[in-house]
Amino acid sequence: MSAKTDINVTPLIDIVLVLLIVFIIMVPGMMKSLPTVIPQIRKDSNPTPPDPKNPPLVLEINQDNSIALNQTPLENLRDIPERLVPLVMLQPAGTNMRKVFLSVDRDVPYDWAVQVMDQLRLTSERVKKETRESGVWDDPEFDGGDTKLVIRIKKRPGE
Repeated sequence: MSAKTDINVTPLIDIVLVLLIVFIIMVPGMMKSLPTVIPQIRKDSNPTPPDPKNPPLVLEINQDNSIALNQTPLENLRDIPERLVPLVMLQPAGTNMRKVFLSVDRDVPYDWAVQVMDQLRLTSERVKKETRESGVWDDPEFDGGDTKLVIRIKKRPGE
């Protein structure tokens, strides 16, 4: 007499039926969600105009790799900290209070933009040092405050 070689599928059917019942029970619970509030854009509010006593500091890197601070040309990279430190010191110290806007033309080489940002880092360090040394702040923990850098890439007309 030969041995029977058929596969017993009864346990497989039992497991499939149990899984089907589990998924039928779980699906309604998975459909629940938390209420979500999406912020809306207010179209009726106008941005505050810049302070005429303290205009925003805009450093531009043009297509020809020239640098301008508030549309006044700078001769070289070393002029950035010299010209910016006194202007940044006029801004109030504190968390994200001091800002420099960097506007970079999209065709400027990456390494040139990094060199300019490095000069802005040196400017921030000098401003922090001078703020600490000024003695205006009573808190010994205050490090002088970082200068926040806001970068934008200039677009060409029609882009």
